[in-house]
Amino acid sequence: MDVQGTVAAGFEPVRDAFVRNFERLGERGAAVAVYRDGRKVVDLWGGSRDAAGREPWALDTAQVVRSATKGVAAAVPLLLHQRGHIDLDAPVGTYWPEFKAAGKERVLVRHLLSHRAGLPVLDTPLTPAQALDGESGPRALAAQRPVWEPGADHGYHPHTYGWLIAELVRRVTGRTVGRMVAEEIARPLGLDFWIGLPEEERRRVGRIGEVAEPPAAGGELRLRPKRSVAEAYADPGSLTRRAFGAVRPAPDENAAGFHAAEMPASGGIATARALARVYAAMIGPVDGHRLFAPATLTLARTEESAGPDRVLVVSTRFGLGYMLHGPAAPMLAKGSFGHPGRGGSLGFADPESGIAFGYVTNGMRRGVTADPRAQALVRAVRSAL
Repeated sequence: MDVQGTVAAGFEPVRDAFVRNFERLGERGAAVAVYRDGRKVVDLWGGSRDAAGREPWALDTAQVVRSATKGVAAAVPLLLHQRGHIDLDAPVGTYWPEFKAAGKERVLVRHLLSHRAGLPVLDTPLTPAQALDGESGPRALAAQRPVWEPGADHGYHPHTYGWLIAELVRRVTGRTVGRMVAEEIARPLGLDFWIGLPEEERRRVGRIGEVAEPPAAGGELRLRPKRSVAEAYADPGSLTRRAFGAVRPAPDENAAGFHAAEMPASGGIATARALARVYAAMIGPVDGHRLFAPATLTLARTEESAGPDRVLVVSTRFGLGYMLHGPAAPMLAKGSFGHPGRGGSLGFADPESGIAFGYVTNGMRRGVTADPRAQALVRAVRSAL
């Protein structure tokens, strides 16, 4: 495998693990980047950016990162709180009056960020066109009745999270999440990250597609979902199936319309170095820019939700806007926070070690969290510290 890029002295195990992902774990095209204390120490890419294997992954190749988008989108309401524009303990209806309907008067802003709002599903799923228009999702959620008492329990909101956060931000600022990310985060930090891709950047985006699960070999652990998890995904009436099916049929994630739309839950497009760099700026200065004040960083990674997840059917942990390190979403260490993307991508930071990590792939697997390719790279980072 012809892997391109650089690693700093001591981080050679990450390059070795990246090569093994192609040789043993069925990787097709991917990139990984790592920052330590605001300095880039790993920047690698390899494979192909297309399913046929004819177009090599390039230095500037960007990729749809699915729910890894959530970790960057979540920075927007946290920054607004940091500036005094959003009260995390205010009812969402304070900012979005129409949201108060159907028993949602006591849904707080912090419930949206910690997946406690009870709104992971829509009684009537959206069409792909509605999902992309920026209006139908918030309108449907304003009318939707919660499926559990808001604040009393938690369950992952795979699609609805994006519309909830987007409308909150729009009501407070008059700007979209995509515009806020572009103006307040991506531009100052020089990130190749978009929620709403400009047409002139589309040439850089690789195609995502499914890749087969590789056979267990060479001591690699092959994980199978527990029966309860498999049953939840198979049952059309389960919260799991309904939550992931809030848009039916699934949109074409390789289409120009999907790339251009603002989908803060799942439609972000990024390079690995952009994911790593944005998390580096959450925990410390990067070329003079820092996103989170210490108090905001504490909010991001202080546990708000923990235990059995009513949607993912495993135990999960969430801070405000971020998944926290644990068995369902392993990162570097106990204090790590970030977000995976279904199928493979992962971005996170670990303040104690100063590590920020970004991994993107175009070879989609079935898992929501703990992709074995990303985990191999995380273990390699850990071994290098």
